[in-house]
Amino acid sequence: MAEIFEPHAIEKRSMEIITSELNGRTWPEPTFSVVRRCIHTSADFDYADNLRFSDKAVELGVKLLRSGANIVTDTMMAFSGINKNRLESYGGKAHCFIKDQDVIEEAKRRNCTRATVSMEKAAKLEGPVIFAIGNAPTALIRIAEMIEEGIMKPALVIGAPVGFVNVVESKEMIMKAGVPFIVPAGRKGGSNIAATICNAMLYYNGEIDEA
Repeated sequence: MAEIFEPHAIEKRSMEIITSELNGRTWPEPTFSVVRRCIHTSADFDYADNLRFSDKAVELGVKLLRSGANIVTDTMMAFSGINKNRLESYGGKAHCFIKDQDVIEEAKRRNCTRATVSMEKAAKLEGPVIFAIGNAPTALIRIAEMIEEGIMKPALVIGAPVGFVNVVESKEMIMKAGVPFIVPAGRKGGSNIAATICNAMLYYNGEIDEA
């Protein structure tokens, strides 16, 4: 028979199962929190092997969020999945420009993706920005281009587009762009994973090494 859990105990039990099935594999916190939450969201243990982190990327992400950094997503799904109450309690805000009328019109005029134009709009935001990309390789490519062009320098890029066309290539571009990153290598990812990585950093309540 299935075990019966109270709602608050389900996540706790899930994390216990994940930790057990990792067979002793661990990462320093808060990176371990990101790995476990990605597995929890997807039920896919491949995330234990395919997540790539620049040096102390998760620690940086936690610090940025706690100091009021904003988050930009490429999809409404990722935007919807982020805990905006927690984000706003730190002074930050989530943005998704994909449905903005000016973005739609500009993308039509230039015959390019709305994701491309929405990243250009996001580049005009003030203050530190975390980009959480879970669907569109074109968004990640345009971010990498704008970094190279000196138009912007994201505080952190979560590069998690999913699929087959330019997905791997766009992730490789962002990992070589000279900015902090968290990237699930290969074809896997998705808006849910991008949001999960954001939430893992938002939910982390441990101390962060200030060194």
